[in-house]
Amino acid sequence: MSVLLRCENLTKSYGGTPALKDVNITLESGKIVGLLGPNGSGKTTLIKLINGLLTPTSGSIEVAGFAPGVESKKRVAYLPDNSYLNTWMSVKQIVNYFCDFYEDFRPELAYQMMAKLGISPEVRLKALSKGNKEKVCLILIMSRNALLYVLDEPIAGVDPAARDYIISTILNNYNPEATVLISTHLISDIEKILDEVIFINNGNVVLQKNVDDIREENGKSLDELFREVFRW
Repeated sequence: MSVLLRCENLTKSYGGTPALKDVNITLESGKIVGLLGPNGSGKTTLIKLINGLLTPTSGSIEVAGFAPGVESKKRVAYLPDNSYLNTWMSVKQIVNYFCDFYEDFRPELAYQMMAKLGISPEVRLKALSKGNKEKVCLILIMSRNALLYVLDEPIAGVDPAARDYIISTILNNYNPEATVLISTHLISDIEKILDEVIFINNGNVVLQKNVDDIREENGKSLDELFREVFRW
């Protein structure tokens, strides 16, 4: 396994107030990792730093050996918590856009997954239900042959059936040599697919550990441990 993400003493402050404090994280390839923490814990700040949308105040961050920039972005597939797609565009137009923008995009995989949902390439995004819009956004991201997939709240706001489809899509369509980093509050829904977990609170990483080790050492589920650590 190779190191895909390395953060060393990573700090990000806003107006002198730290959102992340001396964070040290190493993620290896071939894993599905949960990034878990309460609101305001620093998860979104970390995700934006990984994607080069923010600049660290101090410390360093590398993706596949590259500092955030053009080369790192070629290797990261990012699903934000809010859709950024133009709803007037058809599915086909969006797929063509991704083909033009990302060298690693696999249109045949995207169309295959959408066909299973009965989504026509000609339909406009605004004509789809909320659940199907979320699925299309995820399909587009998972159709990239990336090294690091960063998914911010991919199952929030959709019904249980849609959650099951989204989880199945994540599990079955990412590059097996890649790593998936998932930020979510719905821990019980994704616990079964996680290999590793990072707990973050008040800008500090309080735990990074293999999920099986957590269950064995604590005799409880990841969801139960999370509620205990953060007193939910």
